[in-house]
Amino acid sequence: MAAVLSDPALYTFTGGEPPTVAALEARYRRQLAGPGRPDEQWLNWVIKYDDALIGYVQATVIDGTAEIAWVIGAAWQGRGFAKEAAQGLVTWLRAQRIGRIIAHVHPDHTASAAVAAAIGLTRTDVLDDGEYLWNTADPA
Repeated sequence: MAAVLSDPALYTFTGGEPPTVAALEARYRRQLAGPGRPDEQWLNWVIKYDDALIGYVQATVIDGTAEIAWVIGAAWQGRGFAKEAAQGLVTWLRAQRIGRIIAHVHPDHTASAAVAAAIGLTRTDVLDDGEYLWNTADPA
């Protein structure tokens, strides 16, 4: 995953910089340990294509609401992988009876906005830390 996340362009809208292998190892150890709260779940999946890791999807679930995110490595962008993976995540969450799904998307990140719309989220006028809140409150 360090190679997938190594392109600085991935951080144009989210901030930050490519993580080192050591930073990713620490992140994955924290994710495996979990949030430490009984009412919160961390769900994380890597995306694989042609035997190569190409990105990830994730969800934090609290009280029937899932906050989701997706990242596809620069070399694999523009080929529908984000939409397919995010849709798979939403479908899985719905099967778990998650009632509300939200995402945060930077106003200038048109590709992520297109993914959010394609998976059934609607942009609100709420700006949170410089990103629009997208959500659906459809029943599970």
